[in-house]
Amino acid sequence: MTTSSSSHPSQTTGGAVAESDAHSLSVGADGPIVLHDVHLVETLAHFNRENVVERRPHAKGAGAFGHFTVTHDVSQYTKAAVFQPGTQTKTLLRFSTVAGELGSPDTWRDVRGFSLRFYTTEGNYDLVGNNTPVFFLRDPIKFPHFIRSQKRLPASGLRDNTMQWDFWTLSPETAHQVAYLMGDRGLPKTWRNMNGYGSHTYMWVNAAGERFWVKYHFHTQQGMEYLSNEEAATIAGQDADYHRRDLFESIERGDFPKWTLSVQIMPYEDAKTYRFNPFDLTKTWSKQDYPLIEVGELELNQNPDNYFAQIEQAAFAPSNIVPGIGFSPDKMLLGRVFAYADAQRYRIGSNFHQLPVNQPIAVPGGQESANHYMFDGQMAFYHSGDAPVYAPNSFGRPYSDWQGTPAETWEADGEILRSANTLHAEDDDFGQAGTLVREVFDDAARDRLVETVTGALTGVTGEVLARAIWYWKSIDPTVGARIEANVNAR
Repeated sequence: MTTSSSSHPSQTTGGAVAESDAHSLSVGADGPIVLHDVHLVETLAHFNRENVVERRPHAKGAGAFGHFTVTHDVSQYTKAAVFQPGTQTKTLLRFSTVAGELGSPDTWRDVRGFSLRFYTTEGNYDLVGNNTPVFFLRDPIKFPHFIRSQKRLPASGLRDNTMQWDFWTLSPETAHQVAYLMGDRGLPKTWRNMNGYGSHTYMWVNAAGERFWVKYHFHTQQGMEYLSNEEAATIAGQDADYHRRDLFESIERGDFPKWTLSVQIMPYEDAKTYRFNPFDLTKTWSKQDYPLIEVGELELNQNPDNYFAQIEQAAFAPSNIVPGIGFSPDKMLLGRVFAYADAQRYRIGSNFHQLPVNQPIAVPGGQESANHYMFDGQMAFYHSGDAPVYAPNSFGRPYSDWQGTPAETWEADGEILRSANTLHAEDDDFGQAGTLVREVFDDAARDRLVETVTGALTGVTGEVLARAIWYWKSIDPTVGARIEANVNAR
């Protein structure tokens, strides 16, 4: 099923015709997105400023401090200090829902955020992921549109199933994540009983300069457990802060939750010919092709002393990386590298990095001696006195002027264009979603999926309903037919 563009195309904020609301400008179909894609930058920057002042997505959440301990040697893959044998690193983990506002119930069906900061000796490393290994989209220019479709109608201010399904079914790349969302993982029993994932593909580089692609998996040691639709609805009405309360009280009584970190490692050259595009955020890598390699253990063992100062003001950003870890051609990741830090500058202020919870421990002499060339702005507490505020300078303030090819990078050679990713041998939008439904879900889970989707289609009619049935039949013909029969029987 396809749709055609309107005869009145969208515009930029300057009034010009927008070239695309679906494809960012990139170097070749699989290359990096570029900063001079003005429509992308304006779309993301404006989206970050839509609300004052809670986070736009991931508004409702809580978190705790702990530590990560390396238990297995992965130094052959990365030189990052945080992953060297025996290393223990202080961490901060924030859980959240995506669509709900600050006062929304914890137990609404939603993807859960899993934002993890490592306070490493080389700087902060932020791994900002979810409780699913995939996401709804593969291009960041569509992200604001997606979030708005999950929020509220412009007239009534109410949430609406029709606009959700309208967006999902017009964007079939959502199928894999929607299948996760409508399945059991959409209602975790507690944050302690769910997995976490980096979701994106990242790069690891070892001491010899060899490059690898990597995916992160944090598997809960508490066991995966879920709520039923009925249990979640009851709890939402009785205790909107159910997940927040559970985490705080479990740590308070000494029942410290733990996760085992494993990674999938793909040799650098494999990415070019792997059967799925390895940088497509809507796809997973087969564990038969790239088995899990255990790295270490994450434990949460310290509640915040002050929720606002240490959790609400925590400013996670995927742009916080360290030597030995890099980005990948994943367009969603590259868009987030800009958007998250920019959102924190808006939400908290231009000096959010000076707040204690956001300060790296890797600055010799502490924040008073931090040497960077960013100055002034709201609430500037630490400053550099009368030292030069520019580089290069002749007055002794150090600056960097290295030239060369960074270790944590990849080659790109292509025309700058707007394009979907290059399709690999087995790439399509519904294949992995169908595998999830048929081979990962059991019969009871499929029954719950059909019931959940049928309920989620309440109020959806006409063309959008027809497209939703097509969407599920494309994922799995049997499941789609059962959903259609249920809907028609209402």
